[in-house]
Amino acid sequence: MIWQNWGRTESASPASVLTPVSEDGVAAAIETARETGTTVKAVGAGHSFSGIAVPGETMLDLTNMRGLVRIDDLDATFRAGTHLYEIPAWLEPHGLAMANLGDIDRQTLAGATSTGTHGTGVTFGGISTQITRLRLVTGRCEEREITDPTELQAAALGLGALGIVTEITVRCVPAFSIEASEQPAKVGDVLGRLREEIETNDHFEFYWFPHTEAALTKRNKRLSGLVEPSGPSKFRRYVDDELLSNKLFGGLCRVSARFPNAVPTINKVSGNALSGRTFVDASAAVFASERKVRFREMEYAVPLEKLGEAFDGVRKLIADKGYRVSFPIEVRAAAADDLMLSTASGRTSGYVAVHRYFRDEPDDYFRDVEEVMMNLGGRPHWGKMHTRDADYLREVYPRFDEFCAVRDRLDPDRIFRNPYLDRVLGDDR
Repeated sequence: MIWQNWGRTESASPASVLTPVSEDGVAAAIETARETGTTVKAVGAGHSFSGIAVPGETMLDLTNMRGLVRIDDLDATFRAGTHLYEIPAWLEPHGLAMANLGDIDRQTLAGATSTGTHGTGVTFGGISTQITRLRLVTGRCEEREITDPTELQAAALGLGALGIVTEITVRCVPAFSIEASEQPAKVGDVLGRLREEIETNDHFEFYWFPHTEAALTKRNKRLSGLVEPSGPSKFRRYVDDELLSNKLFGGLCRVSARFPNAVPTINKVSGNALSGRTFVDASAAVFASERKVRFREMEYAVPLEKLGEAFDGVRKLIADKGYRVSFPIEVRAAAADDLMLSTASGRTSGYVAVHRYFRDEPDDYFRDVEEVMMNLGGRPHWGKMHTRDADYLREVYPRFDEFCAVRDRLDPDRIFRNPYLDRVLGDDR
């Protein structure tokens, strides 16, 4: 078979594809790889733009390892192949919800946590920070439950380099609703109060439309418990989220790819058409949006105090180099955490995400954005496009070698290696 990721940036032709139904099946696949000197990778939903999950000889499809295992007070244990969008229905009967989510929920729980998927909110960490324990099968074929704090700080965001994750326990919160306010604004005004917006809203982000002064701000206020949904009708939200955000936007991207010089005009029309809305809904329904327009993405984390500088640097290079960028640029923030390879490890972080329509002609836009971020000590999102290697990453991650030491213990024979992991972890074996 030919495997492709969602963004069409990576593909592979594994020699075999296995769909285990149990941890023992995972262990058997790893044991076979050990005996034959080959490699094993679990691919999740394919929503990483980088090569982090690209399989070699054997690909594991965890479709048959999904669902809720148990609830212990606020801790919910799921099988690793469970998709994020499936989790709310499992938690609802128990009156629980995930504490925070990203803006896409198509990923598997194991894939999202292994790559550092995060949402926004300066007092909230990424999804991996919600993990209290997990089970995995190591490269030695050991079925392990990871609860030791130090090992968990590695395995909760393990890049797929430590083992095949089979179960994940996340610390949930009582179910709650969110009051969401989405409002158009001038990008200069948003930047002028950026730190205030980040620090005074539970969850804040904004999107800037390149070649314009138009931005769309999103402010989410957490409510105490679940309340009745309110706001625009289902039909209005369908128009906004499906017809405008997906179908119309997809059409504009196709036009932009064919006629790049039309991008500034198209973006100005789109920016001028922005309208505000306020609504209340259950947290998962607010956090995540459906994205049907395929794109490629790069995202870097910088110290929060450098976020404005990072954004200005990207805006300047677009103007100076004449890039035609049809996709909005996304700006978010997250709390510091103690995970070894989290992009927010040891520092409160701001994020700048840049996108290109997947059919745009290749250019140096991502490379130039990366230069801006590197000059500010930026850390690339593990699941998104970047060119950094172990020498650079060791400089920006104080616990990089500590993670590598855990890897040496759990996968000394590099059963889970692939070219991406060789590059970012500097493996010379």
